[in-house]
Parts: sequence; structure tokens; C-alpha cells
Amino acid sequence: MKVSMALFVCVAVLTAWFFTADAKELSITTIKDEPYAMSKGSELEGYCIDLISELSKKLGFKYNVHLVKDNRYGAMDSSGNWNGMIGEVIRGEADLAVAPLTVTAVREKFVDMTTPFIQTGLSFIVRKATDSEDSTFSLLAPFSTDMWIGIIIAFLLTGFCIFLVGRISPSEWAEPDTEEHSFTLLHSFWYITGALTLQGAGPHPKALSGRVVSAIWWLFSVLLLACYLCNLKSALNSNSKHMSIKSFADLANQDVINYGTIESGSTMLFFKNSNNPVYRRIYQHMERKKSYVSNAEEGIRRTQEGNFAFIGEAVSLDLAVARYCKLTRSPEVISMRSYAIAAPLGSPLVKNLTVAILQLSESGELTYLRDKWWASSCVGTGGAHISEALQPYDLRGLFLLLGLGLGIGLLLALLELLSKAHNQAKDGKKSCCLVLTSELNRRFGSGGASTEHDTSDKSKA
Repeated sequence: MKVSMALFVCVAVLTAWFFTADAKELSITTIKDEPYAMSKGSELEGYCIDLISELSKKLGFKYNVHLVKDNRYGAMDSSGNWNGMIGEVIRGEADLAVAPLTVTAVREKFVDMTTPFIQTGLSFIVRKATDSEDSTFSLLAPFSTDMWIGIIIAFLLTGFCIFLVGRISPSEWAEPDTEEHSFTLLHSFWYITGALTLQGAGPHPKALSGRVVSAIWWLFSVLLLACYLCNLKSALNSNSKHMSIKSFADLANQDVINYGTIESGSTMLFFKNSNNPVYRRIYQHMERKKSYVSNAEEGIRRTQEGNFAFIGEAVSLDLAVARYCKLTRSPEVISMRSYAIAAPLGSPLVKNLTVAILQLSESGELTYLRDKWWASSCVGTGGAHISEALQPYDLRGLFLLLGLGLGIGLLLALLELLSKAHNQAKDGKKSCCLVLTSELNRRFGSGGASTEHDTSDKSKA
């Protein structure tokens, strides 16, 4: 039973003690990483574990598995010392290193390597275009669903606020009994719609409170449209770049998508030492941008987030594509290379292991293991994918500004009405509360309509 897979780097180091011809035991050190070695309860499983099991059956040895100490493949530092698996083999701490260990010229100088058990090359992965980018509603893509809902709510609240301000403010509607109210509910929504499209729709507010609300809504509309257009342009440019990048030359000739590989790995050394001008430009870009990643897991995660291409070995990238449906691998594969088992120089184990690996390849067992651990499942795409669409929290300051403006506008309208009620109460020697209640009834209740009807009847009489 397979466990959940996220990456594909595996390292196994085998330490062997040969006591007699019929009593052999290997101590295997490995990294918990997929699909070569992964945790299965207290044990490990994966391609390398299965490979070791098959080799042990053919060669008749027993083995124990433990983790490699520094979690590295092996690279030589400036002082000439090796770390990782290669270092353990050279220092005699391990007799074999079984892993996706790339065969390189510098490694062949210090260790012996068997015939390869996997052939691969260098390629890169990018994120596919999202479904919304290919749909009929691609114009909605710059904003998320929650963002559009927030904009609709803001639109409705602002229209209703303009309507309230127009009714409450005496400067906007001085005489409810005789004047016709300009800012009806329908005109309020039409007015802010004109502002949203940068066209305008009259009549405009006359009161200070109405002008405050209008100004805040205009500011909100302009900034919102600017964010929408910028995000739409960025999405369209990014999508076209993603669609056109199919080779390393395409990758080197653009500056929209960043790219990188594992720092100090064999892939980085290939680009560093290459005389090809395209590959040299790729290395210079990675050096300039410091776009290296510490491991394949980080590279795949950044690729899923978007605007990043992870360069690595095609066999590992194929596993990432099989696991995460939002990713796609470039069809171009360069610098063909292979994975092999490493042993100390002059080790008698290499010949026997080479013969056993060839037998597994001829019998189809290696192909079976490859299909077993590289089977496509497309899991975990929902949580790993991060949409480029703007979310409400991205523009929370803009929504807070609009809410503050609406509140100030309503407060100013109430203060205008309260000031008028206070003056009328003072002149008529009435209670301010009674005058204020009467004014509100005239503006929102049926009092104004009935009074106007009575006045019309008296005029006719």
C-alpha cells in the first residue's frame, strides 16, 4: 500500500560486512523521501527499497536500513572533502550507496559505480494555466469569487447609503411636502453605476454628506478598476508566457517566470560548466536572482504557487507531474544521465551488482518497479494550488476606506437634520425630539405624502 507522495529524492547507503561466503549482511542508510524511500509505519518502502530487496534475493545477502547522516547525495567542498553518500563511501563508513545517484565524471574518480538502473535527463516543470483562464468567463479571473461577492455587497450598501443621505439631509431635500426627492433608490444605484464606469450620472449630490459619500465611492471605483486592469494584464501576460515556454531556449529568453534548480547539485554544475550560450545564460540568471532551492520539495512547491519553473532531472519531474495535476513538464530533455549504485574504488561488489541489475532489466522487473512507483494519481492539487485572483483581504484597506466614508456621510446627514430640528424647536418653542421625529416621519413615513394630499385638496376647494 502506497503512502502519500510529495517528492522523489531518495538516498540509500549500504554498509556491508562480509563474514563468510554464505553469511553476508548489509547495513543500508537512506533518506525518507519519495518514491525511493518513504515511511510506512516504522519501516520504509519505495523504489530503492524494492530494488535492494530484489538484489538481495539474487545475490543472497541480508541487510538493515538506517538514515543517511547529513541528508545529502554528495558534493566535494573547497578543501577536497566529500559529504553525503559519496563521502560515507569514500571514508569507509558505507560499502554501497543505492539512490538516484547521478553518474558524473568527478564522482567516478573517487568511487566505482555499477551499470545504471534508471536513465534520465534534465528538463523543467511549470504550472499549467488554470481552468478559469481557458473558460468563457476569463474576464472574471482577476478577482476571486469572494472578491466579486464583496464588490456586490459594497455596491448595494453604497447605493442604499446615497438614498438615505439624500432623504435625511435638509440640504439635499429641504421641503419634503413640496419638493420632489431627486435621489430615489433607483437613481441612487444608477448614480453609483455611472461612477463605477467613470461616466457619471446626474443630478449630483448638493449636500456635504452626499458629496463625501460620492467622493469616497469614486475613489473606491478608480482604485478597484486599476487593480482589476493590472491583474488582468498580468494574468494574460503570464498565461501567454506559460503557454509559449516549451524549451530551455524559451526559458532563457523571457523574464516573466523565474526559474532555478537545487543548489550545489549536479544539475547546477551542468549549467555552470556548460559552454552552450543558452545554458550559460540560465546559470547566470540563477546566480543573479539567487533562485536556487534547497531541495526538490521546495522547487515543486514554488512551481505550484506560480511564476516559477523548477529545473531538475526528468524522472523526478515526471513523478511530480503524476502527483500534481496542475504541473506540466517541458518536452525537451537535455544532458542525458543515469542513476547507478556507488561503491568504494576496487570494490568486488560492483561486478556482481552490475550483473544483477542487468538481469532485472532484461526480465522487465525494473520497468515494473518504475510503473509501480510512478503511477499517476493527481493528489493534493486543491490545497497546493494558490490562485492568482485577488482575494478580499488583498484590498481590505480599500473596503475599510469605503465603509468609513459611508459612515461619515450618514453621520453628517444626521447632524444636518439634527441642526435643522434644533433650530425649528428653538423658534417654535417645541421639544427637539418631537421636531426630529416629525422630520423623519415626513421624509420616510407617509406623513409627508398625506400632508401633501391634504394641501392639494384644500387648494382645489
